[in-house]
Amino acid sequence: MPYAAITYRMKPGHEDEIAEIFAGFQRVDRPDFTGDDGDAAGKLLGTGVFIKDDVLVRVIHYEGDFAAIGRHMAAQKGVHILETKLAPYLAEPRTVDTTTPAGFAEHFRESTMRTIAQLTVDTHPAEAGRS
Repeated sequence: MPYAAITYRMKPGHEDEIAEIFAGFQRVDRPDFTGDDGDAAGKLLGTGVFIKDDVLVRVIHYEGDFAAIGRHMAAQKGVHILETKLAPYLAEPRTVDTTTPAGFAEHFRESTMRTIAQLTVDTHPAEAGRS
């Protein structure tokens, strides 16, 4: 099951304030999400958020269509509350309006880090010979 990472460039020195914002994050209404056609497209399995100096990274563990996650998250009230609270701490203002579903989905796509490697116990060579 894949992972994705979303980056945020933050103003340094505000790690505690940002941690407090994420501590009050309103979780998604449901972990399952659908595609444009309304059919099941996947499931959010977990999220981790990390900060160091001016870099914040949100790691998303999911299954299914990653593009559909952006659309799903764009419809979540908690995401928009979080974006509003984070705005004063961003190193640079957003170049798109993340209050709209299309704008948030664009930001989501543009902020996704390139995947270099994803290793799990399921793909470990030692597991291949076990039955």
